[in-house]
Amino acid sequence: PIGKYGMLRKSYLQEHRKGLYLELVLAGKLNEHLHQTDEECNQMMDRLVEQMKEKQGVTEELKMQDQMAWVGRMNNIRACVEEIVQYTMVFV
Repeated sequence: PIGKYGMLRKSYLQEHRKGLYLELVLAGKLNEHLHQTDEECNQMMDRLVEQMKEKQGVTEELKMQDQMAWVGRMNNIRACVEEIVQYTMVFV
């Protein structure tokens, strides 16, 4: 199965990198490429979220003390990481 990032990559290839898209389709490697991209993006998301949580001091203790602050900071971290992943892995 191809996840979110694989589908984004497919759309990007179809619209902006038609030659590479056709090359992957003709070689029968498109699904493999999309699955690999999706896996790498998910791993990068997990890794970067954890690193940013540590750097910004977002801990379980904060979650217990002020849930709304924790949610806000986590949403901000995820949004930042999402952008980083898309522009370094998907739209290349």
